Amino acid sequence: MNAFIIEDEPLAAKRLADLLRRQEPPVTVLATADTVEAAAVLLETAATPPDVLFLDIHLADGLSFELFEKTTVRSPVIFTTAYDQYALRAFKVNSIDYLLKPIDAEELQAALQKLRNLRGTVPTNAPVPAFDAAMLTQVLQQLQPTQNQYKKQFVVKVGEHLKVIPVEQISYFFSLEKATFLQTRENRRFVLDQTLEQLEKLLDPGQFFRINRGYLVQHDAIQDIIHYTNSRLKTTLQPASPEGDVLVSRERVPAFRAWLER
Repeated sequence: MNAFIIEDEPLAAKRLADLLRRQEPPVTVLATADTVEAAAVLLETAATPPDVLFLDIHLADGLSFELFEKTTVRSPVIFTTAYDQYALRAFKVNSIDYLLKPIDAEELQAALQKLRNLRGTVPTNAPVPAFDAAMLTQVLQQLQPTQNQYKKQFVVKVGEHLKVIPVEQISYFFSLEKATFLQTRENRRFVLDQTLEQLEKLLDPGQFFRINRGYLVQHDAIQDIIHYTNSRLKTTLQPASPEGDVLVSRERVPAFRAWLER
């Protein structure tokens, strides 16, 4: 069996590929992509469709459901997601299975066995069932927190003590050396258990924007924006980030400009 992995978090993609290689029999990862656009090109140019498509729901340039509007997906789909609500049963209706992050090896094995069982009862040339992208988009919107449900504060550990930090005091979040940090306006820094992907779902998107894989910034923390090479932008944050000026990913620039104009 062979697979494509569509995932915008490099560490998550690598971990899934490693888990697939350790399956018995091993699953060969033929290619990966980290955006909807790149995934569409990959599927359209592939000589033959893969046996299974592992598809993250949130990608760098939008929801992966858009892929089904851009091209014909001829492979069975296994979704990978950080959501853990009962409403995710809807994703099983439209796919072989869904796997919650971080992906568990035994759950992955069960999903692949389910796929093998289905392949044994369905002709290999049978069409892939129709995919209801509109329905899944609606389900995902229902899972998104309302404005009243966005996280209002974080509890961090300071030595033997716990400290409560209101969201209003946070300038940005960033990842560095496999850890996630919270940066306050007072230039204090605390380690968090959540990943940036998880934080992005907990925070008001009107106030925070994921400018690249490593930074989730608050609107008022952006002190300056400078044009950079190849249509990219460079931001100066306050307090200054440990890496100095921070680049906005090329694929996120249009959405970033729209966010600034809100």
